Amino acid sequence: MGSSPGTGRSKRAQFLRAALPCLVPGLALTALTSAPAAGQSLTPDLFNPNRGGFAAPETLPTRRTAGVPQAPSDALPALPDPSADPRKARERPAASRVGQVPTYGLSAATGASSSGYDSLNRKRQQPKLYPGQPKPKRAAGPGSPAPTTVPPPSTLGLPRIAPPPSASANKAPVPAAMAGTVPGQPLRRRLKADDDAFGAVGDYAGSFLIKGGLELSTGYDTNPARLNKPVGSPVYVVAPDLLVMSDWERHALVADLRGSFSGYTNNMPATIDGFASPSPVEINRPDFTGHVDGRLDVDRDLKLTSQLRLRLATDNPGSPNVQAGLQKYPVYAAYGTTVGFDQTFNRFQVAAGATVDRTAYTDSKLTDGSTFSNGDRDFNQYGGVGRFSYDLKPGLKPFVEIQGDTRIHDQAADRNGYFRDSNGGYAKVGSSFEFSRILTGEISVGYSARNYTDPRLSQLAGFLTSGSLIWNASGLTTVKFFTDTQIAETTVPGSSGVLVRTYSAEVDHDFRRWLTAVGKFTYGTLDYQGQNRNDKTYSFESNLIYKLNRNIWVKGTLRHDILDSNQAGSSSQGTVVLVGVRLQN
Repeated sequence: MGSSPGTGRSKRAQFLRAALPCLVPGLALTALTSAPAAGQSLTPDLFNPNRGGFAAPETLPTRRTAGVPQAPSDALPALPDPSADPRKARERPAASRVGQVPTYGLSAATGASSSGYDSLNRKRQQPKLYPGQPKPKRAAGPGSPAPTTVPPPSTLGLPRIAPPPSASANKAPVPAAMAGTVPGQPLRRRLKADDDAFGAVGDYAGSFLIKGGLELSTGYDTNPARLNKPVGSPVYVVAPDLLVMSDWERHALVADLRGSFSGYTNNMPATIDGFASPSPVEINRPDFTGHVDGRLDVDRDLKLTSQLRLRLATDNPGSPNVQAGLQKYPVYAAYGTTVGFDQTFNRFQVAAGATVDRTAYTDSKLTDGSTFSNGDRDFNQYGGVGRFSYDLKPGLKPFVEIQGDTRIHDQAADRNGYFRDSNGGYAKVGSSFEFSRILTGEISVGYSARNYTDPRLSQLAGFLTSGSLIWNASGLTTVKFFTDTQIAETTVPGSSGVLVRTYSAEVDHDFRRWLTAVGKFTYGTLDYQGQNRNDKTYSFESNLIYKLNRNIWVKGTLRHDILDSNQAGSSSQGTVVLVGVRLQN
């Protein structure tokens, strides 16, 4: 069955419509140009499927340059063989590539810098530093410590531009909360490192740091009056203390006040073997020591210094200065002041001051109800002291100290008719030292002399020692040694005075941070010149301190005192046992 006539005409019409657009432009171009038209010739390169088939090889952008070997990856792929069996091509093993490492014109890691990655793991050449150039720090990487945060700027004062090396050398790390470097923490005054984890913290009142404490103890004393025949009594002790320190960039003010009151529930006998007792009936004794020190920094090398001091106490039990037949101990007050300066000339330092002191006694109350004046024991002392030291090297500073004074009594003659006004002083040489914070202190030796107005009183003179030594044997054990020499007044007839020498050794050991044991031994000599009386004192003391926290301590004390005198009936012994608590802030 043939196709319909309409179908054939339709196909021819479609062919003519397709050819007509091609013929019309050709005819138009032939009519417009007078030159004969040239057709494009057909070449084999026109249908070349390979790369670069339309351009000459020397103009290809991917051509090889001189000196660069042809890499296998740059080779032109070969056309597949149409006659080859594809199944055999798949079964044919691939060519071995062992030892055929491709090259790309540059060796591996050629472009790696001194701080980049080197695939060949070659040893890097360290940069050469010129003399004096600081060594660069290693780059942060695995195992590097975390970078420290920069502390916020402080508004409490000007920052240091160049702090000395000792300001940060051999220092324990400070917690961030104490240093004020916690992110978001408000600016505050940097706290000082606290060596005692259970010590008093204190409170700030303006620019002053105030630390206070109160010790309450009770126990028993086998011989509180230090009699030859012991008479015991229960005892209680109340001991407050207060420390106030300024926290200023310049100048300084420190107040250290410490006192105690020893109360006894039993009274001593008024008579012994028919004679008046050498001890008072009421033996309660106060004891207070306080001083306020001030320093005014005029400039870097000149400082003005001053001190106010007060001592409130009684005569020691067993002393020959205690009158017989007393109802209670008379109390004396020794107070005074020192005003001076401290000037530094490079390594040479000069310190000098003028002193004014007064000693006054209360009247004695006797057992019969009468009173006895102690005005003959009151005196004023005027003097001066100078100290010359030289900073020989760090940790060693030798010095020479000279002191002189004049004592003028309120009454020219004492109760026994002796004129006790005198002039005296001392001279000593020594050194202060500090060796790696393990051994610190000061020690000196010298000679002291005092001349009295009364020719019946011989010169009071003798060898003196003074010093303090602290040895940090370990982190848990500390050894302390103290020695001192003083010239004290006396009421003993015919005696010029008392040359008092004291030697003390103390060992502190921390079993734990909260448990401390203290052992102390004290030896002293009292030389009553002019009366051939020599007393020797021995004291053995042990303390055990249990620190519950910073505010509450529990303390136990055991002490044994011995007084050995060459005067018959004046020797004594006594043992004290105390248990108490300390409250502090």
